[in-house]
Amino acid sequence: MIEILPESAGDTVVVRASGVLTDADYKNTLIPALDAVLAQHRKLNALVLLDDPLRLEPAAVWDDARYGLKHRADIGRMAVVGGPGWIDWAMRLWGLMSPGEFRAFPADQAEAARRWMASGEAAA
Repeated sequence: MIEILPESAGDTVVVRASGVLTDADYKNTLIPALDAVLAQHRKLNALVLLDDPLRLEPAAVWDDARYGLKHRADIGRMAVVGGPGWIDWAMRLWGLMSPGEFRAFPADQAEAARRWMASGEAAA
């Protein structure tokens, strides 16, 4: 399940992902929210809160990859909080393919992620 949290504002989308992420979650919730921000702003910022355990249906993996590749230059800053251990590695890899700033935070550091998103501090 993907939900857009009420703290989303301006060019920043705050997302909570939990359970099983489906093709419908992407097509009906996440992608329309991201597109709406990009229609109004030059860059998109995202704070993604991952609950554990988390699974993605194969179609959701494809939706995520396709959207990310299409909009890789449109992302200003992204923080991912929680999730499996490979998330940190994936964020670093994505940072090599995109001009934006990407950072992973442990599950217990959501507030640190929010502060980083709001600051001008460079990614570590």
